[in-house]
Amino acid sequence: MSSDKQQISSDIEAYLKEHENKDMLRFLTCGSVDDGKSTLIGRLLYDSKAIFEDQLSAAESESQMYGTTGNKIDMALLVDGLQSEREQGITIDVAYRFFTTEKRKYIIADTPGHEQYTRNMVTGASTADVAIILIDARKGILTQTRRHSYIVNLLGIEHVIIAINKMDLVDFSEAVFNDISKAYSELARELGIQNTYYIPVSALDGDNIVDKSKRTPWFKGKPLLELLDTIDISKEPKEEDLRFPVQYVNRPNLDFRGFCGTIAAGSVKVGDEITVLPSGKATKVKSIINAGDITEQYRNATTNEARAPMAVTLTTEDEVDISRGDMIVHTKNLPRVSNSLKVMLVWMDETPMEPGKTYDIKRATSVVTGNFEHINYKVDVNTYQREQVNKLKLNDIASCKMVLTQPIAADAYRENRLTGSFIVVDRITNNTVGAGMIVGVSRREEDIKKLTAREYTDAERALNQYIRENFPEWECKKI
Repeated sequence: MSSDKQQISSDIEAYLKEHENKDMLRFLTCGSVDDGKSTLIGRLLYDSKAIFEDQLSAAESESQMYGTTGNKIDMALLVDGLQSEREQGITIDVAYRFFTTEKRKYIIADTPGHEQYTRNMVTGASTADVAIILIDARKGILTQTRRHSYIVNLLGIEHVIIAINKMDLVDFSEAVFNDISKAYSELARELGIQNTYYIPVSALDGDNIVDKSKRTPWFKGKPLLELLDTIDISKEPKEEDLRFPVQYVNRPNLDFRGFCGTIAAGSVKVGDEITVLPSGKATKVKSIINAGDITEQYRNATTNEARAPMAVTLTTEDEVDISRGDMIVHTKNLPRVSNSLKVMLVWMDETPMEPGKTYDIKRATSVVTGNFEHINYKVDVNTYQREQVNKLKLNDIASCKMVLTQPIAADAYRENRLTGSFIVVDRITNNTVGAGMIVGVSRREEDIKKLTAREYTDAERALNQYIRENFPEWECKKI
């Protein structure tokens, strides 16, 4: 931290440039109630020297008032910000914290463990690259551990770190660690979680958080921070999979018309053939405009190529009708366009979801009205069994058929988080009542009706032909 201060005072531009080029990793902590999630993050921030002196001083004084750690600093107070959280010693809302190391920048989401706040955990997990699931070494795998593991897997988080906490309360027993690791490995296999890592920790004392603990000589793995610094979250980008949701149409004068947004996936070059969805109109990219370097005082700069996640403005060679909510893609790689989608829905409202009710569906930059025509099944996240229900209650997770009033260009959530996810908004209260992930894209509802009508006509024609050939006396009774 002192070296950072020296660099800031001597060369602020070099310091900013150095941190600008670091990778960003988002992770969340989750698990059952009182497993030590906030304490773990507080210890991580404290040991990595990411706490300011005034924050530490406040935590020291408040530990005497709210803390449950005796004479030690209650590290959870560095994260829990709500008064009710400090009084009860629990996490209610999602707490976000930022810190940086020599190798990476981090955004942490500390999520609550109580079942009633599962919706908050879903919010924190929706943008995470890595999940840290804490397990109390004394209690092992609990119901909420299974629930959070299911949600982590549902939301496509590929790397899961199992932090077996409070090892100091079981005398740093290797046997306890191995038993819990084995039990969770079976759970991960059941859910299909591919990449799991196991670390014995004591968040209160800092064992295996930043540095390896001398109290676990039998543990051969990396401490938590080193693992986070080295874990590989990169994915091979597919340049042809361009997804550019149009956020704003910029028309400052009669001579310029640009389409602004953030590239969600892939890359785009000047001269590329593109298609606007859902209209299907095709054109070519005329120019790409992005914000210039800070030394250029943010003057607009033209570039020949842009890639995700850059925010740019595109202009086209032809006058094509493009509006907010449209999706610009490469003509050679079109996603399916439909108004009928198979989704996994997480219900987040006290008022139950009833099939057939109309909601606003917000996906990327588009807002479309729609309804959930049918609930295929609800998942019991405690047992992972499927149940047949006719409505969804708070924190229920279910597979549903969603039908929109107009088609959208959609991707499966596992292929693209931005274009494959959506939120559900109540049209009367304007409250966000649900969040979902697109699992599959069906035919358009109008296409299904046409196909059904055509199939019926073909069947009728075949039956009449059969009657004519085999029962000529029934000809007058043609169906």
